[in-house]
Amino acid sequence: MPEGTGGTPPRTLAEALRTQGDGSLVALLRARPDLLSPVPSDLSQLATRAGTRASVVRALERLDRFTLQTAEALAVATEPAPYDTLRALLTGDEGDPEIEAVLPRAVETLRDRALIWGADDRLRLVRTARELLAPSPTHPSPTGLGPTVAEATAGMSPGRLQEILTAAGLPSTHDPVSAVASLTGLFTDRTRMAALLDTAPVEALSVLDRLVWGPPYGEVTSSPTPPVQWLRDRGLLLPATTRTVVLPREAALHLRAGRAHRTPEPVAPTVAPRASDASTGARPQVVDNTAAGQAYTALATIEELAKDWNEGGPNVLRAGGLSVRDLKRTATALDVTEPVAAFWVELAYTAGLLAADGETDERYAPTPAYDDWQELPAPERWARLATAWLTATRTAGLVGGQDSKGRTLAALGPDLDRGAAPEVRRRILDLLATLPEGTAPDPESLLARLRWERPLRGASGTGRHDDLRARLAAWTLNEAEMLGITGRGALASHARALLAPDATDGEPAATADGARTPAELTATGLRAARALAPLLPEPLDHVLLQADLTAVAPGPLLRPLAELLAIAAEVESKGGATVYRFTPGSVRRALDAGQSASDLHDFLRNHSRTPVPQPLAYLIDDVARKHGHLRVGAASAYVRCDDEAVLDEILADKRSQGLRLRRLAPTVLAAHADAVTLLDGLRVMGFAPAAESAEGDVMITRAHAHRTPPRTAPAPVPDGPATPDTTLLSAAVKAIRAGDLAATVVHKPVPEPSGSGSAALASAAAASRNGALPRTTSAETLATVQAAAMTGSAVWIGYVNADGAASQRVIAPVRVEGGYVTGYDHTADEVRTYPLHRITGVAELADDPA
Repeated sequence: MPEGTGGTPPRTLAEALRTQGDGSLVALLRARPDLLSPVPSDLSQLATRAGTRASVVRALERLDRFTLQTAEALAVATEPAPYDTLRALLTGDEGDPEIEAVLPRAVETLRDRALIWGADDRLRLVRTARELLAPSPTHPSPTGLGPTVAEATAGMSPGRLQEILTAAGLPSTHDPVSAVASLTGLFTDRTRMAALLDTAPVEALSVLDRLVWGPPYGEVTSSPTPPVQWLRDRGLLLPATTRTVVLPREAALHLRAGRAHRTPEPVAPTVAPRASDASTGARPQVVDNTAAGQAYTALATIEELAKDWNEGGPNVLRAGGLSVRDLKRTATALDVTEPVAAFWVELAYTAGLLAADGETDERYAPTPAYDDWQELPAPERWARLATAWLTATRTAGLVGGQDSKGRTLAALGPDLDRGAAPEVRRRILDLLATLPEGTAPDPESLLARLRWERPLRGASGTGRHDDLRARLAAWTLNEAEMLGITGRGALASHARALLAPDATDGEPAATADGARTPAELTATGLRAARALAPLLPEPLDHVLLQADLTAVAPGPLLRPLAELLAIAAEVESKGGATVYRFTPGSVRRALDAGQSASDLHDFLRNHSRTPVPQPLAYLIDDVARKHGHLRVGAASAYVRCDDEAVLDEILADKRSQGLRLRRLAPTVLAAHADAVTLLDGLRVMGFAPAAESAEGDVMITRAHAHRTPPRTAPAPVPDGPATPDTTLLSAAVKAIRAGDLAATVVHKPVPEPSGSGSAALASAAAASRNGALPRTTSAETLATVQAAAMTGSAVWIGYVNADGAASQRVIAPVRVEGGYVTGYDHTADEVRTYPLHRITGVAELADDPA
């Protein structure tokens, strides 16, 4: 029978769960998915698991502030608490219509999550939750209330109790229980309590004012002051230890006008616009353009990072991750700060674009997935990064901090996963989406809203409350701006497309912790890419050559043009336009890569909207004229040149002494240095040598692209079990119901044995009387299931599977042959076959469940 509709009230949580429908059980398992691992065998096991400390702590952490305050109020109320008592603890003597309006929702939430049970006239908080929330000397209550009079006077001598009653003007009694009840009645009687306080000294009232909102404990000396002594004499301060006193809960509630909390918060704080945006805000078009510019910068930064690590990036530390020196070098290469560099490195790793190569001298390098990613259109590349960031548990903001053992956390290293990160990111963006387009939030109001929604979710697991969610929120706002999800602090239109749900069959697209399925991420990512595409500039096929040996790219370039220009020139500045500078070194690099002078001239003519300046043409011809005039090979190394005078000049130069050169022939010099060192040394001296192969041909040197073996992106570390889907929930509820039927069904008792040799029957009869499954002999088991198959009735069996796991089942046998019984299993809701030798016992049902 449902709770509150009459009949015998449930005595346990398991009985309360039995009165609920399947919809309520589905809601419970969806809100607390940890209860499904593994699926409980029956409702009693489900109730037991719902009351374990770890599960209750997780459930409390997912309550909003007012629902948590409701549970805290129940923890200080006398159990069972009527709904009116709970309402009085939250609204106080004066009442509060706003609280009264939302209190039913809070109670229903607690009931749906199996944190309270019972009808409205007998609300009970789960014992573990009461232990966590109720006040005690070692665990102060969040409400600031102390123990009750009965708890505080436990162990007090009857004589001392009589002294308190006399001082408080109460009739004396020799029964300690009656004395405690009399004192409790005084403190809970508004009229008599007010009269007693009217006689208190002003200083005594000041003492109560300091204790009333908590903490309720105070230190006293062996000779207390008169005001404190006055309060002790009348029981308004009761001894907690030899040196401390406590304000009893009933007295504190009177002083608080009946309220359990100083400031109840029934309504979530509103996310306010930023002060500068409160009146007008930014234009949505400006926000979108700013965000699109940041999105383009994000793509360019990831490409720059991969280019820097293209031939093999930094070595992997023994403990995993990047060294501080390598992170600094990467930050310099990207022209960003180290925390920002850590973010881009972590993002590329999270998206599966970078990984360790797994070789003996393990290094980081781009993955094959990076090459595939590069071939995608720019909007889709951005969507891949954004969706990877949105669901990642790796938290770049932790880099540089310390773990619980005092070790520095390294980029790409272990211990950077925080299960709450995806939920916080998703929630931040959802809150931004509630603001008008083009409006940025006030950060403080945003943090206040997050704290209200999850007041207990700041703990980092180290035993201290470091407000992890607040730090995650701040990092989210910064990272969303860098990634182009927000512009000028406001959510961009393409990001709104990224957040739009993909509801299927009435199912929410995102789980409670913000996780989404790969299919949904693909759909939302493509939708966001389509929204971003019109905002990104089209790649250009030209540059503007200047007379000062520079080329200006007025926008993003097509990939072939950008790659060749990156070889033939140096990047001088970035921004809305990229400036490249041609130098002798960059031109020589292009020649080393296989380009000829004519190739470079043709390239510049074909891709420049301005004529090729004469100084640039002279630079290319001059470098090309000298390029390859000297040939370097391996002797260790050698230099050969048809012009003997050039070799004479090299030998005469003091800078060549470190190369240890000697003439082998008029046109050949040998060196003890290797070929690479010799090449670099000659270039420092102002020459333009070319490397030579064993066959005497000029070697073309191109950057060697180092790639890791195929790697999968790191899987997010979930913050607890994932929210189950409808199919799993439906099957789990069906299994729990069936198991509960098998565990609670009434069966016929086994008759008492009549002979002296029936020890097995005696044991079976005793087990039957105790409510356990009787153990029967093989002959009795066979006879009972055969009779049930003939009559079409159901029986109760005990069964041990091949793994040795025992279970109770209700089956309706339809065939018994060859040592097996086949029948409809009500527990599994299907037809199954069981070996008779694995059935431990059987009993007929008093009422056929079929």
